[in-house]
Order: sequence, then structure tokens, then C-alpha cells
Amino acid sequence: MAELMPLLLFLAVGAVLLLGYPVALSLGGTALVFAFIGEWFGLFDHAFIDALPNRIYGVMTNQTLIAVPLFVFMGVMLERSRVAENLLDTMALLFGPMRGGLGISVTLVGMLLAASTGIVGATVVTMGLLSLPTMLRRNYDPSVAAGTICASGTLGQIIPPSIVLVLLGDVLSAAYQQAQLDMGIFSPDTVSVGDLFIGALIPGMLLVGAYIGYMLGVAIFRPAAVPAIPAAERPEHDWRFWLRVVKVLLPPFGLIVAVLGSILYGIATPTEAASVGAVGALLLAAFQRQLNLRTLTAVVRQTTVVTSMVFLIFIGAAVFSLVFRGFGGDEAVTDFLTNLPGGVVGAVALVMLVMFLLGFILDFIEITFVVVPIVGPVLLAMGLDPVWLGVMIAINLQTSFLTPPFGFSLFYLRGVAPPEVTTPQIYRGVLPFIVLQLLMLAALALFPGLATWLPDAVYS
Repeated sequence: MAELMPLLLFLAVGAVLLLGYPVALSLGGTALVFAFIGEWFGLFDHAFIDALPNRIYGVMTNQTLIAVPLFVFMGVMLERSRVAENLLDTMALLFGPMRGGLGISVTLVGMLLAASTGIVGATVVTMGLLSLPTMLRRNYDPSVAAGTICASGTLGQIIPPSIVLVLLGDVLSAAYQQAQLDMGIFSPDTVSVGDLFIGALIPGMLLVGAYIGYMLGVAIFRPAAVPAIPAAERPEHDWRFWLRVVKVLLPPFGLIVAVLGSILYGIATPTEAASVGAVGALLLAAFQRQLNLRTLTAVVRQTTVVTSMVFLIFIGAAVFSLVFRGFGGDEAVTDFLTNLPGGVVGAVALVMLVMFLLGFILDFIEITFVVVPIVGPVLLAMGLDPVWLGVMIAINLQTSFLTPPFGFSLFYLRGVAPPEVTTPQIYRGVLPFIVLQLLMLAALALFPGLATWLPDAVYS
């Protein structure tokens, strides 16, 4: 019976989540019920629960996690400062003369917003409200339009500064140190959020290129699905137009350079760079004449809500992790993964498959806080590079926003899409982009240098 408790705990949490209960309460509450049952039957040591206050205190005093509310503040402020609206309008006019130009514009704006905000929901909703009606009015295929918007919004998962990379970096750092201690290395190396930011740059840019390549392919083989803007409706590309392009692109590019550049050149830590981004977002809002007390109040309130949700899930996941470990779940996972056929390749393949399947029903935050602390130490103890593993997990988690039936990008777009765009059309539209993300995952598995070369070059 004792050997089955970790599996039963995991299944019970999944069942409670499917019933619709809040994630944090499902994780913590189910774990505490199992701890009580286990102690009643002599299967669980209460000392694990005694360690909970120290674990929660560690979460609340974690310097790395200070970056979360700062990046959230930056993203929400930019959402309300009309940066996205100006970008979409200008990029649509720039690429409108070519077939698929509107789709390419949405992808590039999604990339810029990802590098400026890192918040998937804000990006998908903003682009859904602004660009989807325009694309439909230009006779774009609804599936292509919806899929492009959803997929472009998820770029905030992989292109830094990304909140998932901040959370993943903190979890992986602890897992990497634990793996080294288990191996008898008592002066362990560390992996930082900055390492993951730098490691994710090349795969993120390649994914943007893949999205644009797909749009060009649709333009060649299905030109009627992505028509160009008629010549009569396009402005002349004179010096006034190019001045407008520069004025619109310069502020977000400046913010991206300030945030990522300060990290790449070692001027600031990711947490310090997050504060630079928050101040930069305030300045951009002021530049757009959108900064007032009402806007600031709304942004602070939204930032508080999102940050509280993340930290509450973190605390619930800490309870789950302690109880899971108390039942010997970490040892069971270690034995299982190390004895798989295929060695480290088989273990990584299975973990990636499980994460991909969990993405159909769970959010990336739950997977990051629950699954990664369990499997991370085992995989890293097998000699895997922590930056490569972190980027692999991030791209895998990115697909969770697109996979039906519970992909959050699908819900975000469904909430703002006009009635003529049906849910099956949205599902069909995202399928090619899910394939592209899985191909990117395969390329990263075959060529680990895509994630590890740039961090090595920067820190060498």
C-alpha cells in the first residue's frame, strides 16, 4: 500500500483539478488529506509537514521571484499603453502588400510583445481584439487567422523576459543543486534565470522564423486564404511612412534592449532588469499619454491578482512536494527513470511526453511547480545540461497553451473572437503551430547547442 501512495496522490490531484477546484487549493488540500491518512495508518512521517513553514518562508524571501511582479507590472502597463495597437497598425501597413502580410505582421508583433511583456493572455487578447476583425475583413481564412494569433501570443513563453523562464529558472536551480548534492558534489554549480533567458533566445527566434515560414507557405499554396491588402487601400511608402515606422518601433525596441541588454552584458541580474522594464513601461505609457492615476490603479490591481495567484500556487505546490517526498515518491520516480530502457534518452523522451500530455489539462505553472521538482533532480543527475533541459521544458510547456481542449490561448481568443469564428476553426488553426513547436523541440533535442552555445559564448 505504501508504494502506491505517491501514485494515488498524483491521480487524486488530477481528479480534483478536473472537477474545477482552484489549482493551489487542490494541490495543498489534497496533499494534506493524504498526509493525514498516511499518518493515521503509519505510512507518513509528520516531520515533513513540520518543514512547511521554512519552505514557505523560503518562497516569500526568494530574491529571484521578485522579478515576477515586476515583469507582470511591465506587461500589464504595456497592454494598457496602446503600444500593441500602434505596432499592429504600422506593421500591417508595412507588410500588407504581400500575401500573408497580415499574418507575418501579427507574428512579428507577437514577438515584440513577447520580448516586452512575457504575458501570453494579454498578448492574445490584445491581438485578438485588434487584428482578428481586420484579418477577417481582408478575407483571411478564419482558421489561419485564429491559429496565427494564438500561436504568436504563446511566444511570450519562450522569448525572454518570460515569466515561465523566471519560475522555471528558480525551480531548476534548486533541482540542479539537489542533483549535485546527491552525486556527492558539495560545492555545486548554479544555473540562473539569466542563463535560461540567454539560452532561450536562439530557439525563440527560430520559432518566430518557423511561424513566418508557415505563413509564406500558406501564401504560396493557398493564396486565397491569406490575400494581400488591395493597392488602393495601401499608403505610399514615403519618408513620412518610414518616420512613423521608426517612431512606433523605437520605444518597444528600446525597452527590449534595456531589459535583455542589461542581462546579456552583466550589468543587471534578471530581477534588477525586471525593475528596469517596469520603469521603462511607465515611461512608454507616459510617452503615449496613457499614464494617469486610473490606469496606474488598474495596473497595480491586476499585477497584485496575478502575483498572488502565482505565489499561492507555489505554496500549494510546496505542500504537495513535501507530502509526495514523505511517501517516498521522489525515490520511486528516480528508480523508475533510471531503469528505463534507453537510459537518459528514454528518460528525457518519457518526461517530455508526460509534460506534453499534462499540458492538455494543466497550466504551465502547475507543471512547473509540481512535475519539474520531481523529475528535475533525476534528469540532471544523469548529466544533462540544465540550460538545455530548461529550454526544452519551456518549449514543451509552450504547447500547453495551444493544445485542445484546455489550451489557455484558445480560451483567451474564444472570449474576444466574433461569433462567426467557431471553436472548431480555432482548434484547426492551431494544429500546424503545435506541429512546428514539436519540430522545434525535436531540433533542440538533436542539436543541444541551439540552447547552450549562446550562454557559453556570453559567459566564456
